[in-house]
Amino acid sequence: MRAVKMAPAGGLARRPWVPLALLALLARAALALTERYPALSLLQQERHRQRHGPAGEWAEQYSAECDSSFLHFHESDCDIGGSSACESMLSLNTEKILSQAKLLAEQKRFPFATDNDNTNEELAIAYVLIGNGLYDEAIRHFSTMLQEEPELVSAIYGRGIAYGKKGLHDIKNAELALFELSRVISLEPDHPEVFEQRAEILSPLGRISEALSDLTKAIQLQPSARLYRHRGTLYFISEDYATAHEDFQRSLELNKNQPIAMLYKGLTFFHRGLLKEAIESFKEALKQKADFIDAYKSLGQAYRELGNFDAATESFQKALLLNQNHVQTLQLKGMMLYHHGSLDEALKNFKRCLQLEPYNEVCQYMKGLSHVAMGQFYEGIKAQTKVMLNDPLPGQKASPEYLKVKYLREYSRYLHAHLDTPLTEYNTDIDLPGNFKDHWAKNLPFLIENYEEQPGLQPHIKDVLFQNFESYKPDVQELICVADHLGSMMQYETPGFLPNKRIHRAMGLATLEVMQAVQRTWANSKVRMNGKTRLMQWRDMFDIAVKWRRIADPDQPVLWLDQMPARSLSRGFNNHINLIRGQVINMRYLEYFEKILHFIKDRILVYHGANNPKGLLEVREALEKVHKVEDLLPIMKFNSKTRDGFTVNTKVPSLKDQGKEYDGFTITITGDKVGNILFSVETQTTEERTQLYHAEIDALYKDLTAKGKILILSAELGEVDAVCNLILSLVYYFYNLMPLSRGSSVIAYSVIMGALMASGKEVSGKIPKGKASIEISKYISSLVDFEAMTAPGSEAFSKIARSWMNLKSISPSYKSLPSVSETFPTLRTMIEVLNTDSSHCLKKTIVVV
Repeated sequence: MRAVKMAPAGGLARRPWVPLALLALLARAALALTERYPALSLLQQERHRQRHGPAGEWAEQYSAECDSSFLHFHESDCDIGGSSACESMLSLNTEKILSQAKLLAEQKRFPFATDNDNTNEELAIAYVLIGNGLYDEAIRHFSTMLQEEPELVSAIYGRGIAYGKKGLHDIKNAELALFELSRVISLEPDHPEVFEQRAEILSPLGRISEALSDLTKAIQLQPSARLYRHRGTLYFISEDYATAHEDFQRSLELNKNQPIAMLYKGLTFFHRGLLKEAIESFKEALKQKADFIDAYKSLGQAYRELGNFDAATESFQKALLLNQNHVQTLQLKGMMLYHHGSLDEALKNFKRCLQLEPYNEVCQYMKGLSHVAMGQFYEGIKAQTKVMLNDPLPGQKASPEYLKVKYLREYSRYLHAHLDTPLTEYNTDIDLPGNFKDHWAKNLPFLIENYEEQPGLQPHIKDVLFQNFESYKPDVQELICVADHLGSMMQYETPGFLPNKRIHRAMGLATLEVMQAVQRTWANSKVRMNGKTRLMQWRDMFDIAVKWRRIADPDQPVLWLDQMPARSLSRGFNNHINLIRGQVINMRYLEYFEKILHFIKDRILVYHGANNPKGLLEVREALEKVHKVEDLLPIMKFNSKTRDGFTVNTKVPSLKDQGKEYDGFTITITGDKVGNILFSVETQTTEERTQLYHAEIDALYKDLTAKGKILILSAELGEVDAVCNLILSLVYYFYNLMPLSRGSSVIAYSVIMGALMASGKEVSGKIPKGKASIEISKYISSLVDFEAMTAPGSEAFSKIARSWMNLKSISPSYKSLPSVSETFPTLRTMIEVLNTDSSHCLKKTIVVV
């Protein structure tokens, strides 16, 4: 090791450059000594800036864990320049602080101490200044020493730290800090703490690869739990969750009692979709630190993503018991409550969040959304406008809330204007401007040429008032409770789907309205749609469910894609789902990976059989070893066209034209190594494809209507069975078409349930959990849309669906329920019933079940 050069002999008494003003400032503080070297804790500052997870929900996770050598000074109540009592206090504090600096020097508890006691005392004073936040004074102190001894390593190092602590928002500070630390490394290349400090300067500047290199060098010199944790944090920020996990694991092996590292280990699981593993890590962090708010918050979010509302609520509540003003927990809990359908409770959390943090865009946006969803448009648009006024600074990326808020405001104005217009007299898909719908559905910035804003709120149209359940007539109360039950039957019992009681009620009412409308149609009655009276078509049947799904959550654009501008439709409108992106696994579709994998392997064999018959045997042998998506990477290299990835298209056989097939969805796999894979499926809705599917659905609906009319007259078992198969076949093509921008799955399932009820059959079985082996199909999973999309044909889908539906004869009591469309004829009445408390339904006996 290079010898540390000494400064000339001399004590503090010989140094007239220790300023009296500085000593006066020092009188406000008392120094506490802890660890050996000071840390800048810039990693946690960077973590605060770079938010991760759904909606940026993981900020402020990383906090200093006693890494700093100096704790903050405590303010003195004494006013400098005040009474004589304060003067004596000043003298006492100055003497005390100088003596502590002397003690620090004697123990050599600062970096690169020398063999000269006087020099060490002078260096110690400068480090005391850093600990007290007096960075300019510390820099001047170090600089004076360096004038006499230019290569005094401790002074160079200390000055670099002081520049860094002054604030990296000023690039000059960052450059000077890096320059000084690099000088130290050139003089003393074997000290890991210097590489660590330089990494903490580099990382907030976005120079992550250089920071990682420095931390790796520090680990090579002297591995420690802290260094592995710091490097893991940078890998985490870089979204390399697998490598980050390895570093956090190594850190915990060196020091198992690290709640911060355990928390971050859990977050690496969370971001890869491994929720159960994440939950175990968060629980372990809480064993180590019982009052760890961030661990409770993260545990709550993991349970929320898993779909476990009760466990998530309990975890968020425990975090708030520790700190009722924890903004992030209030925000996350509020969002969970909104997506659970508990809008009033959600609103309380958003309001509390804004009391504590008035400029929180997420809480402001969600407050506005919650008000609008409940029909409180004046308060809703007021909150939305506040988000719109929060323009991003030049060069700053706009928040998701800022990008969405103008769409929400325009849609809110439209809804308010139509609150009391009969739903049969207007059409949202036709009324809203085409470019507005196109941009909204694609989540594009609101940059629409020649856009004419919706009219402002009209004073004569009042907001929606809360309706007590008891104010409804008994038969309407029964209608609401039956709807709640039917809606709950549509809940996916698989990770990633949080139960939403508001959606349940809306889609339950949609199911009953579909049932009633289909029954009227089969009895030759006409319906009133878009201001016209006519026979109901298949789109009218789905539109019933669409209107309920739209109003249940106005944040999501539920729009017919074929009603988009012609230019947009001609280019194709993609419904895209990432199954694996990098290291992130979409847990919702995990059960389908194996099924899709088998399909891909079959298509690869077909491809090579046609294009590479000589290599077919080699490919077949390689495919036998493929058990997960990552195993396909070596297969790609067998052919130049698939080396960087490939796409596989599914086909949907026609019932109308035997032997004809339509395009289903496209499976894409690209990537060069594990952790750098894109495994996705998408449905491209073009005008030509839409017309083909529409023709198929038209033919099925015509047949369904004819057989439905026969069924009304004759309830023979064969007729009922034929009608059921036609309903499931029709919806099979709807699922594969994916004609809506959002909500296709639950809308289609409510139509299935309603149309089956019209035929005299009721769905009594819930959508099953996970995967089960049965005679019909090796795989049954809980996502009805994916069952339709991966089934080889409509008949196979019908068999799979009927296997869990457990169809039984409908209860006669359904006939006594009032008409849904007549009971809730306007948006106002729809919002009223969705707002109504449903807790008493749990106490009632639903006679139709």
